[in-house]
Amino acid sequence: MKKNRAILVVVLAALVLGLLSFTAGIGFGPTGTGSAKNIKTGLDLAGGVSITYQVVGDEAPSAEDMADTIYKLQQRVDQYSTEAQVYQEGSDRINIEIPGVTDANAILEDLGKPGSLEFKTQDGEVVITGIDVETASAQAGADEMGNKQYSVELRLTDEGAKKFGEATTNNIGKPIYIIYNGETISYPTVESAITGGVAYITKMGSQEAAESLASYIRIGSLSLTLEELRSNVVGAQLGEEAISTSLLAGIIGLIIVIIFMIIVYRVPGVVASISLLIYTTLMLVMLNAFDITLTLSGIAGIILSIGMAVDANVIIYARIREEIAADKSVKASIQSGFQKALSAIVDGNITTLIAAAVLGLMGMGSIKGFAQTLALGIVLSMFTALVVSRLLMNALFALGVKDEKYYGRQKERKVINFLGKKHIFFVISIVLVLAGPLTMFVHSRSGGALNYSLEFKGGTSTDVTFNEDLTIADIDSQVKPVVQEITNDANIQTQKVAGTNQVIIKTRELSLDEREALNTALADKFGVDESLITAESISSTISNEMRSDAIIAVIIATICMLIYIWFRFKDIRFATSAVIALVHDVLVVLAFYAIAWVSVGNTFIACMLTIVGYSINATIVIFDRIRENMKLMQKKDTIADVVNKSITQTLTRSIYTSFTTFVMVAALYILGVPSIQEFALPLMVGILCGAYSSVCITGALWYVMKTKSLKKQDEVKKVTSKKNK
Repeated sequence: MKKNRAILVVVLAALVLGLLSFTAGIGFGPTGTGSAKNIKTGLDLAGGVSITYQVVGDEAPSAEDMADTIYKLQQRVDQYSTEAQVYQEGSDRINIEIPGVTDANAILEDLGKPGSLEFKTQDGEVVITGIDVETASAQAGADEMGNKQYSVELRLTDEGAKKFGEATTNNIGKPIYIIYNGETISYPTVESAITGGVAYITKMGSQEAAESLASYIRIGSLSLTLEELRSNVVGAQLGEEAISTSLLAGIIGLIIVIIFMIIVYRVPGVVASISLLIYTTLMLVMLNAFDITLTLSGIAGIILSIGMAVDANVIIYARIREEIAADKSVKASIQSGFQKALSAIVDGNITTLIAAAVLGLMGMGSIKGFAQTLALGIVLSMFTALVVSRLLMNALFALGVKDEKYYGRQKERKVINFLGKKHIFFVISIVLVLAGPLTMFVHSRSGGALNYSLEFKGGTSTDVTFNEDLTIADIDSQVKPVVQEITNDANIQTQKVAGTNQVIIKTRELSLDEREALNTALADKFGVDESLITAESISSTISNEMRSDAIIAVIIATICMLIYIWFRFKDIRFATSAVIALVHDVLVVLAFYAIAWVSVGNTFIACMLTIVGYSINATIVIFDRIRENMKLMQKKDTIADVVNKSITQTLTRSIYTSFTTFVMVAALYILGVPSIQEFALPLMVGILCGAYSSVCITGALWYVMKTKSLKKQDEVKKVTSKKNK
């Protein structure tokens, strides 16, 4: 790179960082367009709209109908935010909570009034009902003349497709009436038999008309008829401290990581720090641009992607030092370092990106939110590490930073015999993994296997009207401690109802005695009228369907990762070892949840997914080095020598990356509110476990499978040679 171009690169990097920092910090225009303060945040961090529906009818709805309606409503409200929640309250009410919005009337109008839906022929015969409709969506296109056309696409269930096929076959040229709550809302004419399960209602007058009809059909496909009971604007579940402490923790963690990188890697550390700052500000701007809702789950995705952004730089700079130690020039070492680090960085990031893509496509709610932030973070971290860092390194070299003392030389390391201790590591891992089921069995004898929070098993929602308008800070500092004293549980969600003195307090399921004790405590402490305190049992916000969807998504993501590793490394043993280590890490963290009795809530899924992504990425780096060293293997070398050498060579990377990621999470734990601490603590355990399994378990597993395979091949050769003789 020429000097003039190098100056241009440095100036552009400074300008880009300045522009991104200004955008993320202040933004443009009176509303601060692009600033971090405008990022959509979830119910846990910022609040939103709460709508309560009640089932119409004298008979109590069945549990199956309620579960089906909740699941379908969850799919409906995902259009507003991936973090929207739908859950049961009492026996016949359903709550919908949508973050980031403040106009309940607009949501109600857009969502539609839940009611009964029927498709009838001219003769009054009911063709299909709402339960036969899977979904409906507005579509826009153009006819042969180029004129805009609007339509509604209907997707039917298998049973609905069969019934609709028969009805349309017998009614060609006749209308099918769409009746919602007894009122005809459309009567399209059947132009041909529709037997494939997908139908289109064409000739809609406008996009608005198509969206309105699609909305009625979607909401009418519920198993139950609902009516609006109340709607409120509510405050953040975790209180206003959650955002400020998370932000402060992120800043402190980032500063520590930057100082660490500069001390350890010198000039490359400065480059890494600039790249990391560009990555962080770019991430904040992109969250805004893509309108992604940020929650605690999303913060987990960002933390993981920051860890991976640091990891990519560590891999590159470690490689540069190795090349300098091999007596290459600094310039050649920089080029070779980036080139040799490429495969490990790309494979590690793509493997995690595959998981994020599967979770984003198949997951719901917080799963989808986590996947979106993780995927965005991975793409941006690869860009900053492979493009920004490379340009800056070459630019600084061209500007005269050429002495090897600015980059460092990798010291000759004595190869550590990790495989010699593999049996000890295997025993430790087996004990750690079995500790979980054993502890869960003991706990299940006296109650639940795990400390499930209200997101998983439901709880009690207490509505309290205070004598004064408490601020969110007052609720955090004064009300929550009173509630925690009664429940002995830090997992408390409070929501302030805008424009009133009402506060909704959500806790684990409270017994009658506990409810009375809470009412008395609130009356004594705040002088509230006990007769105005109401309490209802609420269902879990994570339904059984959402749980099963998440499990299926994780299984498919794991299979896809296994196939990718198998394809890239041309050895099923690499893929198998990586997946075993991944499962090992998840089970160890599960054991920690059981032993430490940490609350298993909404962030539990995000925590486990973070560990999956982190674990697989760390493993890929070691496998990449084993693959490389196997090609350079000499006759005197054994496979054990190659594995031990590869783990030793990547040991610094494993320690440094684990440290920087751990620091980010530890800052969250130290500064965070109790609910955030319950999220950060298992994550810290997962990071340590991921580092341990990558260094001590994965290489050993591959070695055991590889040597067993070679022994079998030798035995087959011996048998074959004996037969030939």
